[in-house]
Amino acid sequence: METKSNILSRIRLVVLAMTGAVMTAGAQPTAQQWNKDMVGWNLGNQFECSAPGQNGESMAIGMPDNSIKAETAWGNPVVTKKVIKAVKEAGFTAIRIPIRWQCHITNPMAMSIDKAWMARIKEVVNWCLSNDLKVIINTHHDKWLEGRPTYQYKDENNQKLALLWMNIASEFAQYDYRVAFAGTNEVHIKDNWGKPEAENLAVQNSYNQTFVDVVRATGGNNLKRHLIVQTYVCNPDFGLYDNAFIIPTDAEGNGNDYMSVEFHYYTPWDYAGECKYYYWGEPYKQYGEASPSDEKTMTTFFDKVVDTWASKGLGIVMGEWGVTDHTKGSQSDLQRENASYYCKFLVSEARKRGFSTFVWDNNSFGNGGEKFGIFDRERGMKVKNSWVLKGIMEGKVKE
Repeated sequence: METKSNILSRIRLVVLAMTGAVMTAGAQPTAQQWNKDMVGWNLGNQFECSAPGQNGESMAIGMPDNSIKAETAWGNPVVTKKVIKAVKEAGFTAIRIPIRWQCHITNPMAMSIDKAWMARIKEVVNWCLSNDLKVIINTHHDKWLEGRPTYQYKDENNQKLALLWMNIASEFAQYDYRVAFAGTNEVHIKDNWGKPEAENLAVQNSYNQTFVDVVRATGGNNLKRHLIVQTYVCNPDFGLYDNAFIIPTDAEGNGNDYMSVEFHYYTPWDYAGECKYYYWGEPYKQYGEASPSDEKTMTTFFDKVVDTWASKGLGIVMGEWGVTDHTKGSQSDLQRENASYYCKFLVSEARKRGFSTFVWDNNSFGNGGEKFGIFDRERGMKVKNSWVLKGIMEGKVKE
C-alpha cells in the first residue's frame, strides 16, 4: 500500500492536470461563518448502516452481497426528496449525512468506492442543496478505522484513510461551499467509551492531520472547503484537557479559518440518554428528582469550548446531540415540556456562541433509551416528537 506522501504527490499531479477545469464557488465562508446560526438535523441510521445481513461491527472492507441496499438494512425506508424537503420546511438549515464506506469498496488496496453508492450519496446531497440546506458528509461506522486507534494499526489506517478521502474529496471537489467534510466519527476501542490512553489520542490526532492533508491536496473548492476534525470518540472532555487534541496544520495561508472541531453532546447522559432522571434544569427541580447537571453546567462547558477552540479561529460543530423520549408516571406532559425546555436552552446557548448543532434522529420512537426519532419516515415525515422540534425551533429564534 502507498505511503501517505506518495498518495499526496499523486493527488497533486492530478490536480495540476485539472487546474483549468476548476469551477468557482463564490465567496468562501470561514468555518465560523459556515456554522453561525446553523441548526441542523442528522439523517441517522440510513447511509451509515452495514450491508444487509452483515455484522455491524465487522471490520471487513469490500462489497458484500446487496451492499447497495445498506440504506434500508437497519429498518428505515429509502430516503426520498420528501424527506429532505420536510426537514427544510420544519425550519432546519443543514443536514449531516453519516456514511459508512467500508462495505462499498470495490478495491481495498485503492479504497475505490462503488460508483452506484457514490451516485446515491450525491443524489441525496444534491436534494439537500436544491433545498438550500448545508451538508456534512463523513466517514461513520467504518470499523477498521474507528475500532483500532492503536499504534499497531496507525500507519495502515492512515494510508487507507488517505486513499478513501482522496476518492471522496475528488468526487466532491467542485461542489460549492455549502458542503462540508468531517474526517472521522466516534473513534474508540470497542466497548470502551472511557478515558483513552495516550496512544489512542495520538492516533486520533494523526487521523485528523491525514484527513486535512489529503482533502486539501485534491484541489478545486477543497482548497478552502470547511473541514471538520474530531476529538477522540467525539467526547469533548477528551479534547479540552491535558492537550489531548492537537489542531491539525492546514494548508499554507488557511490558518484555522476553514476548520472546525466536532464533538457530540448527549449531556448529561443520565437525563438525555440513560433515563435515570426525568427532569433537567432549575425550573423543573420542583417537580421531581432532576439531573445534577443543569443550565450552569452547560453554559460553563460551552464557554470552555469557546476559550479553548473558537478563540483560536476554529469553528465549533456539535455533530450529534439529543434527548431520548422518556416519561414516567402521570407527569408525561410535564416531562416532555421539560425536554422541550432542554432543547431550547441548548440550541439557544450554542447559537449565541456560534456553534452549529445537529440533532440526532434515528427514526426510533417509544419510551426509553435510544428513542431519538423526530420525523416518522415510515409515515410521510409526520412529526411525532413535536416537543423536541418545538424546543429546537424556539432556540433557533434570535433573542
